Amino acid sequence: MGSVLHVLLPGRAKLAGTAGFADWLARGSRLPAGVPGYLAALAEHFRWPRGPLPAAALIRQSVAGDAGTSLWLSADPAWVQPELNGARLLACGNLGLSMADADSLVAALAETFEAEGMQLRVGDAQHWQLRLPAYVEVPSFPEPEDALGADLFEHLPKGEEGRRWRALINEAQVVLHNHPVNRTRVAQGLPPVNSVWLWGPGALPEWVETGLTRIYSDDLLEWALAHRAGVDIQPRGPLVGAAMAASQARDIAFESAAAVGLLDLQDVQSSDFAGVWWPLIEARLLAGTEIRLAFADGTRTALHKRHRLRFWRKA
Repeated sequence: MGSVLHVLLPGRAKLAGTAGFADWLARGSRLPAGVPGYLAALAEHFRWPRGPLPAAALIRQSVAGDAGTSLWLSADPAWVQPELNGARLLACGNLGLSMADADSLVAALAETFEAEGMQLRVGDAQHWQLRLPAYVEVPSFPEPEDALGADLFEHLPKGEEGRRWRALINEAQVVLHNHPVNRTRVAQGLPPVNSVWLWGPGALPEWVETGLTRIYSDDLLEWALAHRAGVDIQPRGPLVGAAMAASQARDIAFESAAAVGLLDLQDVQSSDFAGVWWPLIEARLLAGTEIRLAFADGTRTALHKRHRLRFWRKA
């Protein structure tokens, strides 16, 4: 079996202007569609014993090593924008918090969650976790990618079952509203951390398996999955400057010919894809590697070197 490089990508429209890319897509082989969304695409490459992906427990084990057998729930710092008839979730995690600021915010929130028998912990500055008592019934919470940009209240748990959780989120928002960290952030032109987003409940799975041999990603959940599966993972790295970007991408695009790799470009900017990543992925394609593309809309496409001969297929 030759080398295979799986690439996670944003929506096709975002990359439509990349020279030559649309031609390859037209000549490639369309695979069965997957479930839309980044986490669904990621889950295609990993297996665990049962149930939905327990993101909170996996991340907790990866960053702190103390997940144990407890039930965990992600409570990531979030930015919510109030509106006339509700509020909109504009960001979740990755808000550029320092560890000192994260510790300060979590300390302020601790009493709110402890009153419900829950312990709020900082995993890293951008990702927090709740350790839940075993008796707690956790309703369905949407993943951040499904809620971003949407009306917050449409995605909160409904009915009597969700009352407790809606109240907890409201209390957390009150605590965070006038916190000194947020006053400083607003004065600096940064978005406030004025809410938490709950998602990814579950206990640490006994095992995680994957057929991948190497992963390149900057996403914390992918690192957590790789650690649990015992597979090598390397940072994709910040793309700073054309020369550095080309060097980083070249290392990834031309790694071992026998590898089954995963390259996470789901958050890539169109200019970086066109100028750095696609030329090097195409070079690997022409060298004989099978490229499997997973778009955020669920489209799956396989590209082979021989597909360049399908000249009658037009973009």
